Amino acid sequence: MSYTEEQKQEARNRFFQGETIPEIAVALNIERRTLYNWRNAESWMIARPDDPEILIRQRITLLTGRENKTELEIHELFGLVDKLLAFEKLRNRYQNRKAAEPGETGGAGGSGRARSGGSKKRGPKNDFRDIDETELLEQFRDGLFEYQIDLWEHRTERIRNILKSRQIGATWYFSREAFADALLTGKNKVFVSASRAQADYFRGYICAFAREWFDMELAGKDKIELHTPHGVATLYFLSTNSATAQGAHGDLYVDEYFWIPNFEKLASVTRPIASHKEWRMTYFSTPSAKSHSAYPFWSGDKFNESRKAANQPLVEFPARDTLRRGGVRCPDGQWREIITLDDAIRRGCTCFDKETLLLEYTPEEYRNFFDCYFFDDTNSVFKLAELEKCLVDPADAWHDIKPGLRYAGPVWVGYDPSRTRDGASIIVMAAPLTPGGKFRVLEKINMRDVAWQAQADRIKTITEQYNVRYIGIDVTGNGSGVFEMVKVFYPAATAIFYSIEQKTQLVLKAQQIISQGRIEWPAEYSSIAAGFMQIHRCITGNGQITYAANRTDKTGHADDAWAVMHALMKEGLVPKYMRRRGTVVIG
Repeated sequence: MSYTEEQKQEARNRFFQGETIPEIAVALNIERRTLYNWRNAESWMIARPDDPEILIRQRITLLTGRENKTELEIHELFGLVDKLLAFEKLRNRYQNRKAAEPGETGGAGGSGRARSGGSKKRGPKNDFRDIDETELLEQFRDGLFEYQIDLWEHRTERIRNILKSRQIGATWYFSREAFADALLTGKNKVFVSASRAQADYFRGYICAFAREWFDMELAGKDKIELHTPHGVATLYFLSTNSATAQGAHGDLYVDEYFWIPNFEKLASVTRPIASHKEWRMTYFSTPSAKSHSAYPFWSGDKFNESRKAANQPLVEFPARDTLRRGGVRCPDGQWREIITLDDAIRRGCTCFDKETLLLEYTPEEYRNFFDCYFFDDTNSVFKLAELEKCLVDPADAWHDIKPGLRYAGPVWVGYDPSRTRDGASIIVMAAPLTPGGKFRVLEKINMRDVAWQAQADRIKTITEQYNVRYIGIDVTGNGSGVFEMVKVFYPAATAIFYSIEQKTQLVLKAQQIISQGRIEWPAEYSSIAAGFMQIHRCITGNGQITYAANRTDKTGHADDAWAVMHALMKEGLVPKYMRRRGTVVIG
């Protein structure tokens, strides 16, 4: 197959920016063999900067800007950041020694001018006081889609409330907006997310923008102070732990609020952050279920409830179609907007192949993920109110598990295979350390269009990373092939055969564990709760009751939820500790 010179140049540029050959092959649809030939023939390795710190920074910038990161990419990103910090420590140590030598000039943070006696005054970290604001606005707008530009035009609304499709760049955009506006106004920004890890996405994007626009590395973790032409603007990155919000004030951003438990409590803690009239509030999320405590806040029902209590007439809120036309200010003062996948495509987004997504997701999933319809969990076996209790911020809840460090305790693994178009799901779960203790989901790994061998290899990597005591694999369809490969390196792997009885046991076990509050997973893993809400009772042709999620041999559905259940089955419907007590609790 022949390729154009433009394709070769694009591949070369991506290689210099830190992408790997396999990543370039996928992005540009070019055969790997061709890319390796180009690399060797044109000496890309020699032409690329050989400074390891430059290469690490390029790779960090690339991974930070990539949406929907895989678990491997997240681990790689943390590792690269650690290496970069080590480089910076060595450089600072060297510069401090040089600054202490008589007759030397400059030093860390200095201007490079010779000293005339005494210690040289350093400029502040994160110093943006000399920026060109016109150039900043040009950089900010470069690459925005129409709906993102529209969000910028409405940034001064007191409250923006946005219901959005998945993967349309909302977190990326609001990070960009907040950083640019902080530099242009000197106003504080406060980011509140369901977990510490999710809040780090905001920080990661902002650090990437600082490198891209100003070639500057930002200092600060939970709090970053920016020295702007308009004063010091502080960026706060918080999780929903209420204690962390005390004392912060500024423009408030709350992401994925429909997946945060106890929204009323969250609102009571975070609203004071933006009490002053100069501050603004932005809430944005993909939909969960109408039973979520945030739904009245979105629908306007909460506002009408207060009017009813005051004997005032109820008001009508804009319909869905109106909210999809670029947003509108509503009777309660909030500016609301719905941005579906179709809306994003219509307004300039070129990142999606809708026809492929329609093949890969069931109608119910597609409506929720991309059309911004709420799940109806009234007929679901698992209710959102129960599932919300499973959502935690690991940084606050799991003190024995540290990010980036190997968990040494026993681990159970559940695997749900890919079918014709959907992806495979792997759940890595910390087993209870005491009888009747809690299960904790450590990792959620999704793979699409990946060969059986690659799926088995990923499971093998997990057995090398963790103290794996159990692997449960659904052997329906493609799962049988992966199961045979896994048994080569893990002979104790357990096959799960999907029968009516087996599915009933899986669901009953999950009901038992969830109702007893014995399982937790990171709040950002919203697909697990979404999957459980899609499981419902149904009746087979011969009148037997079973459980399903519109799942067939060719169409996967609720994959993460089923993978969780495959891991939980290791304990059995009646665990040993229950047998000793003579007590059984199911559902």
